[in-house]
Amino acid sequence: MVINVTRTLFVCVVLGQSMVAAELMPLPLKMTPGEGKLRIESTFGAAITGYSDARLVSAAARFVRQIAKQTGIPIAPGNFDKTLTIDCHEAGPAVPDLGEDESYRLDVTEGHASLQSASVTGALRGLATLVQLIGTSTEVPGIHIEDRPRFSWRGLMLDVSRHWMPVEVVERNLDAMAAVKLNVFHWHLSDDQGFRVESKRFPKLQRLSSDGNYYTQDEIRHVIDYARDRGIRVIPEFDVPGHATSLLAAYPELGSAPGPYSIERRWGIFKPTLDPTREETYAFLDAFFEEMAALFPDRFFHIGGDEVDDTQWKNSRAIQKFAQEHHLADSRALHGYFNGRVQALLKKYGKSIIGWDEIFGPDLGRDAVIQSWRGGASLAEAANKGYRGVLSFGYYLDHLKPASEHYRADPLGIAPNETARILGGEACMWSEYVSQDTVDSRIWPRAAAIAERLWSPREVTDIDSMYRRLESVSSLLDWTGVEHRSNYQRMLDRLGGGESLRILADASEASGIEVRQKARQYTSLVPLNRFVDAVRPESQGVRRLEQEARRLTANHGGESSELSVAFTVWARNDARLRPPAELAALSKNLSTVGSTGLLALNYLRTGQAPPDGWIAEQIRALDGMQKPDAEVILAAPRPLRLLLNALAENSKK
Repeated sequence: MVINVTRTLFVCVVLGQSMVAAELMPLPLKMTPGEGKLRIESTFGAAITGYSDARLVSAAARFVRQIAKQTGIPIAPGNFDKTLTIDCHEAGPAVPDLGEDESYRLDVTEGHASLQSASVTGALRGLATLVQLIGTSTEVPGIHIEDRPRFSWRGLMLDVSRHWMPVEVVERNLDAMAAVKLNVFHWHLSDDQGFRVESKRFPKLQRLSSDGNYYTQDEIRHVIDYARDRGIRVIPEFDVPGHATSLLAAYPELGSAPGPYSIERRWGIFKPTLDPTREETYAFLDAFFEEMAALFPDRFFHIGGDEVDDTQWKNSRAIQKFAQEHHLADSRALHGYFNGRVQALLKKYGKSIIGWDEIFGPDLGRDAVIQSWRGGASLAEAANKGYRGVLSFGYYLDHLKPASEHYRADPLGIAPNETARILGGEACMWSEYVSQDTVDSRIWPRAAAIAERLWSPREVTDIDSMYRRLESVSSLLDWTGVEHRSNYQRMLDRLGGGESLRILADASEASGIEVRQKARQYTSLVPLNRFVDAVRPESQGVRRLEQEARRLTANHGGESSELSVAFTVWARNDARLRPPAELAALSKNLSTVGSTGLLALNYLRTGQAPPDGWIAEQIRALDGMQKPDAEVILAAPRPLRLLLNALAENSKK
């Protein structure tokens, strides 16, 4: 029997008398049940039987350490028992590259596993799958897997400019990326709030523009090597000509208006912009790009190019005179001129530019890649005109949308006729409202759902299957070192609320940037240590209760101990919590949901009709409860709403 991943209402492998859930994420292209089972024992060993190099040897050793950690079985390093054989045909490119062969074939049989791949990178992807198959178990049922990605560009962008992220934060997220087969780390290294890379040629960048938080060039090389060992490309982004306040704090003479400039502490779009008309600007960029091009080996170099405020350009007589003399009709044309000059500079150092969709224009060379963030139209238009593109619209993690929303966004759904030019997509983690303590919980596990969208066949779309597997993969990601789960309780402990605060947090969902930027005045100096910072973007507990409510109402009533227990706990929680003022209304609303939920369950169980107007009154109350409060959304009303809707339908019969 071959598992058809296009039908994933509940993907499973039937093996003898047992059924093993296929909890892999991303789902492979093809899975077939095999014979026997592989037992994980202390004698486990991995042997490389084909091509070998330092990267593959290191990966095999990491794999053995990982399964020892996950299963708790002590496995001595260097075991010679060939439990796993890795047969790799060749090295592939020396540096991870766009379009390299990532395919692999994995077979688990009685007492043995074999992994075959064309390249070392393919072997890395197969090892990631085997890590998931093993999980925390001591046995892996027989299986045959053939797998390759749908898109060659599967990325995560991390903004380290607005809030600083030390090397250890980057490393643990690279490990998690590798676990779900993401292969591009887009490093947003400069913005108005900080310039985060050491420059030997322009040392004032780190001295005056970083608050002392920057990566040395040795640290950059370390991260690139760390990523390379995991089959991940590293693409730097230095944002020009806008979002350049921190750069101009060090070199104000490059600005479109006289300085001085200072690092920005607020969030938003700001006026400081590089002067696109002065040769000194291009001389600076030429020297800086040459230095950075030698540091970052990837052939793509991100120039940002987004959200350029043209106020300084319009107010400068010199810039307007230049525009007239060069027949540049408006600021967009001036921006296009700048992009063309920058593209030529980078080409001199063997780099192709990638930029946000604002860089797209008639003067841009066709080797540029357009990263679409404002909507799908720019991606489709660029592709239709012969440019390659990467989708980020729909993958903005900082908005804290549910995983299902990201999962529905598909690069080819936007430009279905330009498959060759759509390279893939990138999840984006902007850091206005995250710190090094909270960033993992805003990326994971939702980024794993995006990873599946970019790796697995397009037909893999079942939301319930995705959520079941996402929960399993989220637990497994703990073992990579990311703190999306482990830091949750620590954040709540800071607030001193104990179990009752956790109950409130479990029933809530944090708001994203759209709510938070309107709620209060945040700056880079405001600590992110409140309840909203601890609460997760999506409540898996509430989602399970929604499923139970659907089951109950589909059966036209009956008992549900799961809903009854949850509603009872919620009803009692406010009296036990004694919440701080900020959370008082939120806590009271949770208890109201619990009390109302118990009544609704009773009406459904007994068939008794509620009093006239009661259902409408409760639904109006829920509408108010689901508005943001303390920058948090109460998720708890969702299962109750399903029960109330069912009661309303019953009353019509």
